[in-house]
Amino acid sequence: MELIKIGDAAVSEQKVVETASMNSPDEKEESTSEKKSTSTKKSKPKAQSRGTARSKLTREQEEKEISLFKENIYIVFVECETPGNIGFLARTMANFGLKNLVLINPPTLTNEAYYQATHGKYIVENAKIFPTLNDFYQSQRIDFKVASTGMAGGSYNLSRIPLRPEELGKSMNVSNKIAILFGREGDGLSNKEIGDCDICVSIPTDPTYPIMNISHAAAIIFYELFKNKHDYGVKGLEESSQLEKEYLVKDMEELIGYLDIPEHKKKNGLKTFNNIISRAFITGREAHTFKGILRRLKMKLGEQ
Repeated sequence: MELIKIGDAAVSEQKVVETASMNSPDEKEESTSEKKSTSTKKSKPKAQSRGTARSKLTREQEEKEISLFKENIYIVFVECETPGNIGFLARTMANFGLKNLVLINPPTLTNEAYYQATHGKYIVENAKIFPTLNDFYQSQRIDFKVASTGMAGGSYNLSRIPLRPEELGKSMNVSNKIAILFGREGDGLSNKEIGDCDICVSIPTDPTYPIMNISHAAAIIFYELFKNKHDYGVKGLEESSQLEKEYLVKDMEELIGYLDIPEHKKKNGLKTFNNIISRAFITGREAHTFKGILRRLKMKLGEQ
């Protein structure tokens, strides 16, 4: 059996089911926009030039946001059990313009994966494969990690306090790289995998049957992200990077170290602070200001 190298494209050698060749949505958009721009230039009178420039700027901004949405969101399927579900997930991604599929230790990609993907077949063909999540994190500098789970934790399980998809969609900024993790069909994501993420997203369901099919859950989450994509690019409100958030957490850890409280309370306090920072989606400016305050507090405590 031929081993797949880290980051190899997920292309099957045996393909019995053939479908009509599909261009990616990006290629279609480029072709359509070229035709429209040519037609528009011929028909617009000079009297509308001022309004046209304003409209063109709006279109450029929207195109930039759509591009960021497609380029910076990574959909990560962890240890999928059946190839068909990979295809279903790829099909759902295509519905909402997402294209970066990452497979962690997947099964052999049989024809079923390509068949179930239908017009999202190109997403399966270009998927990246990694043996572990850590290998993926090291390969791509991910700024924000989102764990999806069907079982939300209580207030005492700090790693599993979730956002709803609507809250995630309204708050998330795609100017940085974001990974959205989906777990195994049977067991979902482990507590450690969830704990390594910045936040957790969960879909409210009936408690008698809370676990959803992955493609159905993905469709709900993707829709909430997609419908808000035009609201991302607010000048001056760029989200803080992963490095900035790590520095904040490190400063708070040092600050908590000065307190005379039990170790388990220090650990829970730091975890709570990390959760708040992650769910707040703070801007780079806010992170810089907050870091300055924490630094001054550390200096004061260090003088005592």
